[in-house]
Amino acid sequence: MVSSLNSFVEKGYTEDYKALQSGLKALKSGKIYQPEEVRVIDFHRFEGSSDPADNSILYAIETSDGQKGTLVDAFGPESDTKVTEFMQQVEEISKKVNKEIS
Repeated sequence: MVSSLNSFVEKGYTEDYKALQSGLKALKSGKIYQPEEVRVIDFHRFEGSSDPADNSILYAIETSDGQKGTLVDAFGPESDTKVTEFMQQVEEISKKVNKEIS
């Protein structure tokens, strides 16, 4: 995961995000984004080498105002429900937008 994270940082994804009840918070700037202001550009899933149940996911995110950063979460049963709910909303919006473009 560290090499993927470093790769994103080298590409300008320098903000760190945290999912809250109120939205996705940029930890450096303090700004809170709503699902319609966020696009997932890429993501990587990782499995722990010693424990296959130790899974995580790294999201590369761009916001409507041009900020770029990453969000890390556990994947599967250990995931943060706030991250899961927020990312599901982002995915639904993305599906609608892509369908309208087609």
